[in-house]
Amino acid sequence: MSTLDPDAAPVLLPRLGAGHPALQAMVTSVAARNGRLMVLHIDIEQFASINQNMGTEVGDAVLQIVGQRLRAGLAGRGEVWRHGSDEFVAVATLDEKDHSAQQISEALIALIEQPLTILPYTLLLTAKAGISLSPEHATDASTLLQLAEASMWRASPGADAPVYVHSGRTSRTPQGERAISSQIVGALARNEFTLRYQPKISARDGRVLGMEALIRWQSPTLGELLPERFIRTAERLGVILQIGDWMIERAVAQAREWREQGVDDFFIGVNVSTLQLLQPGFVEHLLGLMQHAGVPAPAIVLEINESVLNNDAHIVFQTIRALRREGIGLTLDNFGTGDANLRTLVRYPADTLKIDRSFTKAALLDSRETAILRAMIAMAHQLGMKVIANGVETEAQLGFLRRTDCDYFQGYLFGEPVEAGPAGQVLRARHLRPELFTTTRADQTLLLVDDEENVLNALARLFRRDGYRILAVNSVREALALLATNEIQVILSDQRMSEMSGTEFLAQVKMLYPDTIRIVLSGYADLATVTEAINHGAIYRFLTKPWDDRELREHIQQAFRTHEAQRARAPAP
Repeated sequence: MSTLDPDAAPVLLPRLGAGHPALQAMVTSVAARNGRLMVLHIDIEQFASINQNMGTEVGDAVLQIVGQRLRAGLAGRGEVWRHGSDEFVAVATLDEKDHSAQQISEALIALIEQPLTILPYTLLLTAKAGISLSPEHATDASTLLQLAEASMWRASPGADAPVYVHSGRTSRTPQGERAISSQIVGALARNEFTLRYQPKISARDGRVLGMEALIRWQSPTLGELLPERFIRTAERLGVILQIGDWMIERAVAQAREWREQGVDDFFIGVNVSTLQLLQPGFVEHLLGLMQHAGVPAPAIVLEINESVLNNDAHIVFQTIRALRREGIGLTLDNFGTGDANLRTLVRYPADTLKIDRSFTKAALLDSRETAILRAMIAMAHQLGMKVIANGVETEAQLGFLRRTDCDYFQGYLFGEPVEAGPAGQVLRARHLRPELFTTTRADQTLLLVDDEENVLNALARLFRRDGYRILAVNSVREALALLATNEIQVILSDQRMSEMSGTEFLAQVKMLYPDTIRIVLSGYADLATVTEAINHGAIYRFLTKPWDDRELREHIQQAFRTHEAQRARAPAP
């Protein structure tokens, strides 16, 4: 995790100059040696929100750290420049013995996306990139840059496809910001926008509580675009008001249609922008639409970005208070990515706090993110709000969030955004993935973790006679998955494993599942490491191999008694 000296002035990378002389010199030099060169155009997603919510000093510091990471990642093989407000151009030489341009680029993206700390903030950036190659695609700097930028717009931030390599074919399709700006103004009149619906799920039993309306732009030249690609441009050009009004009108009409089909007791969440909340007649317009359609107030929930709370506070406060007075539900979206504080949350009471997908993704991987997520859920409950976790994609994430008292879920584990027809069928079905919500067994459950199969088998045979429910795995990854989906009281782990040590694994488990009793069983004893782990409460006991069967069984029996005593002392929920 990167940090900066708060007293040090940020030193930003140089910008790529007009005419790109430095880049052209590199291209010419490599061509003279019959070498190969990759040009990488990198875009930092949602960077504008950092400047807006945290200030330009933090934004500059972020750019400084990203630049430092890129330079370090290139390892002397190339150069990197800033390009635009939140974009970088990196250039590196390639040879036949090197990793591919794709591999190098993905490694650079991974460096950017490592957690980044600029006190008091911890940020999780996402980035995407496009690649052009010389001499395969072009031998002049301007064309290489143009092709890399066009490829960047075809990449998808996140794990799926963060890097796109130019195909080598010349495309007449306009790409990038200029193309979006030129086409979005008339897109609404051309009926190019559609709504997709993604379910919101109860953590108690998997019941479908409602849907979020998510906009898609079906551009005839750019293809289907997600809102991340065009909303910022729409806000800059001012057309976000028309697009936002259209979304609300369609959502209200869809709520009426589903109710007429016999579906009731649901809501549709609709994202609204700051500019919409600042409109003097916004509340009256919304209420008029709902009254005309015969849609009750609870059927529409407005999702407002956390950053909204720090803009024109008085007007926003009056609008939110009027909405709440009329019974319109409010969800605070993308929570944790901005700088809304407790005082802000008290002043702007929302019904639901939606945790940003970045925290959901990192919760099982990073102890700091886990602590932050737990704190956000507890804080929201203390303020009388429900909590929805966005971006739930795995059963392990689901199990952990259920045990952390999260109230609602949204994510691909329960379905991707779909058109109104299939979404209505989901509402009528009422429950999704019910098998994920079955009550876990109340047996005494012992988790055995050891990367030696014969040791696992021997331990399982030993403890089976005591009537425990035994789960045995030979990897930390499998162990974490089982912990997320099972009620486990005692863990017995080897110390020397390939993924991480037993003490490191159990320290992570302590953060995720602090009520477990954690024991290390190993023939390898690093006394300092073990002592530190015990002192910090990461492990309950350290036992050695080879073991005595009778003594080991007694230790495990005592561990279960300790767990039961701890639970008896715990305050009632």
